[in-house]
Amino acid sequence: MEPVTVVESRVIPLDRANVDTDAIIPKQFLKTIERKGLGKHLFHDWRYLADGTPDPTFILNEPALANAKILLARENFGCGSSREHAPWALADYGIRVIIAPSFADIFANNCAQNGILLIPLAPQEVEELFVACRSGPLQMRVDLPAQRVHAPLQAYSFAIAPGTKEKLLLGLDDIQSTLSHRDTILAYEATRKREAPWLFQELRHG
Repeated sequence: MEPVTVVESRVIPLDRANVDTDAIIPKQFLKTIERKGLGKHLFHDWRYLADGTPDPTFILNEPALANAKILLARENFGCGSSREHAPWALADYGIRVIIAPSFADIFANNCAQNGILLIPLAPQEVEELFVACRSGPLQMRVDLPAQRVHAPLQAYSFAIAPGTKEKLLLGLDDIQSTLSHRDTILAYEATRKREAPWLFQELRHG
């Protein structure tokens, strides 16, 4: 997983509240267990017309925002089902940061496991950023170590759990984080084998 430290990018202003995971990646694309290749289906039902061509009115199809890495949205982003395909699709598209007033809990955990930084800002602060986007593409700098969002005319601080911050900075999910303590785990198991060897005996049948 690619670490998140400082992200500089134009902002995709998705001015919608309660964006659920079915909107992020519709159910027909959940058949795969591969994390790659889902980016082309991100926001599929909003992004494409009935004939499969890109809808020019949808913000993701704005040429000036091609390859943007920061998504701006309204409250309760990522609600709905707990499908992990939603952060897979966002990450595969190239989204590294999502800013909104609030996020669904399970979605937030899934994003942390897939290298996406979620930044909760106050509704008024999010509104200020949406207003700034109306003047043209907005360039921003997100500094995770400093926990700061830098816009052209304003800067904002954000909160993040220390454990989540560490995993994002190091590019580790929960399994990788656990394996980083492999030597300590092996040392503990060796001690337990001496103190309680019966716990490590194989069961024999017959």
